[in-house]
Amino acid sequence: MNLNEEKYNKFALVKEMMETPGIVVTFDPEVTERFVEKVKSKKGLFLTGEGSSRIFPAKRAITASLRDNSSLPVMTEGCTQAEEYDLSDYAVFAASNSGQTKEVVRLTTGLKNKKHDAVFGLTANPGTKLGEIADDTHVLTCGKEDAVAATKSVIEQGLFYDSLIRKVNGEEMEGLRDLAAKTEKALTLEIDPAITGIISNASIIYFAGRNTGVAEELALKTNEITRKKSAYLEGTFAVHGIEEVMDKTEVLIWIEPFPAEQEKFRECLVTGVGMNIVAISSVKTIFPTIIIPDGGEYAEYVQLAAGWNVLVETGISLGIDLDKPTRARKVGNEYIPE
Repeated sequence: MNLNEEKYNKFALVKEMMETPGIVVTFDPEVTERFVEKVKSKKGLFLTGEGSSRIFPAKRAITASLRDNSSLPVMTEGCTQAEEYDLSDYAVFAASNSGQTKEVVRLTTGLKNKKHDAVFGLTANPGTKLGEIADDTHVLTCGKEDAVAATKSVIEQGLFYDSLIRKVNGEEMEGLRDLAAKTEKALTLEIDPAITGIISNASIIYFAGRNTGVAEELALKTNEITRKKSAYLEGTFAVHGIEEVMDKTEVLIWIEPFPAEQEKFRECLVTGVGMNIVAISSVKTIFPTIIIPDGGEYAEYVQLAAGWNVLVETGISLGIDLDKPTRARKVGNEYIPE
């Protein structure tokens, strides 16, 4: 992506994506300090929300907590299913950019009616219904998004949870300037037109990779940005039966492929099905590979930015208005006061 070119800069979506490095470098880890003691008073942290406000921020937080052997158990579920759980011993964070998501409002209202004393909100707007219900609400600094697809807000939500978990564990959040530079590099990488062509011509775009929220979030963004059908295939699910119904018109985009499983994927999907596999990775793979910076402990943010880049190039090559999907809405299911 390149904001100096009209084919990119006419879209709010691209402009908002390109604001992400600035959001990363100016993020203040101290914004989570006021929540730390209340979170510590509970046995775990429960992160909820709907769509993009949950997929990457929450699942990336779970991955980081498990990878770092955090003392704080972190869990997630969508709001409606979460209503069936006893969350009294968890600090609950509900994320909704609008602060008006119906499922979020319903869950948080129910928890407060049960006298839950640690229900918190994460929004991009002040003066919302969620803010009215929650014990405390943090408002993101990224500002309003005009595009339907959430992008820069997803990254800031991830940073917020990242900071919170580190503070609970007595750790500092460092390296954001370096992360911002790598994120910008991932956003502006020139994508091989041959790879864009493979993806643009596919009937279905699958995403595979670790359950960090990256591949799953990109599968959702595929629908909103390219208007193509997509699916997220967690871990090595792609070679455990679904290959039976795949065909050569489809493509799989693999985020940071597992070295031990690359030959199996090639055998089952490339040789067996006849489909293409494209990798987004910090190292070369046996497949056509988009090489991205190694983000280290922040790798998922860089991977997500690179995926956005690929989807924008695909959408533009297909002549799509990136800002105006036909059916998708900014607030998927909005709370309407009675």
